[in-house]
Amino acid sequence: MKVSYFWTANTIITGRGSLGRIAGEAKNLGATKILVVTDPVLLKTGLVDKVKEALAPTGLEIGVFSEVEPEPRLQVVNKCQQAVKEGGYDLLVAVGGGSSMDVAKASSILMTNPGSINDYIGVNLVPKPGLPVIAVPTTAGTGSEVTPIAILSDVEEQLKKGVVSPYLLPKVAIVDPELTVTMPPHITAATGMDALTHAVEAYISVNATTITDALALEAIRLISRHLRTAVAHGENMEARENMAMASLLAGIAFANAGVGAVHALAYPLGAQFHVPHGVANAVLLPYVMESNLLGALPRFKIMALAMGERVEELSDRKAADKFIEAIKQLSTDVRIPLHLRDLGVTAEAIPGMAEGAIKVTRLLANNPRKLTVDDIREIYERAF
Repeated sequence: MKVSYFWTANTIITGRGSLGRIAGEAKNLGATKILVVTDPVLLKTGLVDKVKEALAPTGLEIGVFSEVEPEPRLQVVNKCQQAVKEGGYDLLVAVGGGSSMDVAKASSILMTNPGSINDYIGVNLVPKPGLPVIAVPTTAGTGSEVTPIAILSDVEEQLKKGVVSPYLLPKVAIVDPELTVTMPPHITAATGMDALTHAVEAYISVNATTITDALALEAIRLISRHLRTAVAHGENMEARENMAMASLLAGIAFANAGVGAVHALAYPLGAQFHVPHGVANAVLLPYVMESNLLGALPRFKIMALAMGERVEELSDRKAADKFIEAIKQLSTDVRIPLHLRDLGVTAEAIPGMAEGAIKVTRLLANNPRKLTVDDIREIYERAF
């Protein structure tokens, strides 16, 4: 057995009503002033007010930074850091999807480390821990509440970039499925497929371990059984609970095993065409998996079984085909397109996207099959 490390948030609190524990956790972290980091949409829904009410028993001053945007630019982190600095806040509470959590995590380290966020793009470049972060996801997909990663968009290079450090791990993750009920169907679908991609890529990663395998397979099983219901009937709390747990498990799995080529190829789609991250992953997933078959063939049969496919009597190769068909069917059922052209991507952009994706070496290193720029271009072309 190879040597491996296992990272996750210090404390994970799950279950309906778990938001009610946030005041106690804030007190445990020694907070004196709290900044809620969120986006304008959530501010209007009332969820931010719900979090503030849950924090009220602390008796502390609570501010709000609500300028987080989808696929947040590096500049948004600078704005958030400035708000933290000017307000004298010493605890960040991230409320929202991956964008809010990533901005909060990135801002937290800038308060205790010199320079700008650009100085820390890469792996293990952050010298010291940041301010404590409590992550409160309102979607079931990104898993950012339990990852040591912040993903940000570089507008100049038209590419998404990652800051990776154990110092980015939130001190507390509060996963309350009741906060996900207001998600509209299209966001439920996109974030759910994002979680599935995390689980699948973690399971076939070259860094997979016994621990991450167990987490990833359970996430695949839960998503396959509950995503359709969560999309079709958002008030179904059983579906919401299971999707929240699946997202959490997948997040822990990929935080340790890593994701691969699907995410690497999705980055240019988000940066150049502003395709939502979960949608980009969902569209690319079956085509990248077709390419990855040879690198981890026996594992595809196990994933097919986790998805509920009757492949016990099939060869590994035929079972793998069933798995890919099952992914496409799930995407179709939750109304996510199967082709890049349906997302506004142009054929002329493919060579440039391939050149951009091949630079995401941090993720491609985890992939079970080594890819060249020509391989990546062919995957884009099949997905087009």
